[in-house]
Amino acid sequence: MMLIPFITAGFPTRDAFWTHLKELDENGADVIEIGVPFSDPVADGPVIEAASLKALENGVTLAWILEGLRARKGQFKARLVLMGYLNPFLQYGFERLSKTAQEIGIYGFIIPDLPLEEDGIYRHLLAEKGIHPIALVAPNTSLERMKAYAAVAQGYVYVISVLGTTGVRTGVPPDLIDTLRRARQAFTIPLALGFGFSHPDQLAALPVEDQPDAVIFGSALIQHIGAGHSAGEFMRRWKRG
Repeated sequence: MMLIPFITAGFPTRDAFWTHLKELDENGADVIEIGVPFSDPVADGPVIEAASLKALENGVTLAWILEGLRARKGQFKARLVLMGYLNPFLQYGFERLSKTAQEIGIYGFIIPDLPLEEDGIYRHLLAEKGIHPIALVAPNTSLERMKAYAAVAQGYVYVISVLGTTGVRTGVPPDLIDTLRRARQAFTIPLALGFGFSHPDQLAALPVEDQPDAVIFGSALIQHIGAGHSAGEFMRRWKRG
């Protein structure tokens, strides 16, 4: 199973972020989602929201993230995805952003507040540069809606395990299997399951035939880092699992 950690850029400090990013890459991450901090992260729970606000206090901007990744181009084995809300991307300029992302080797973008009906121009700009627009689907996403996303989605699809904001949870939601089966019907690209995962034992509750292709973890990793521990230590927990 692919491992996809999420980490907020510039957290807990600007320098420490690059250290943790390197450790994630060196300890088995297949993809790393880098969170672009924003002042109003409506889909995020308290852990990631606090990390985002801390990063903004640290002076983190999208330009700072891109410049840092440019300086480290070629140093990461994992594919790098930028995940953030539309506003910072628009302020930077999406055409300029897609060009810069191509130059520094960004694999894809996840934009939670950009619906399918409004993403055409942005998806086109990314596709021109060979960058993957990554879709999000949830328990309330119908099969028909998933098929509409599947027609344009690339890379992998982010399957949200439960309605609500991000955050650490225990167990798995009762309707998760239905969500995964619906997504499997619609998509031919890998299914990456996220929202609430902190330990590989949580996935053991899913039947073998309903296991996702990848797992995404963010809040638990950020809590771990915020408590003064290393990202590498957190990743080793998943590699053992």
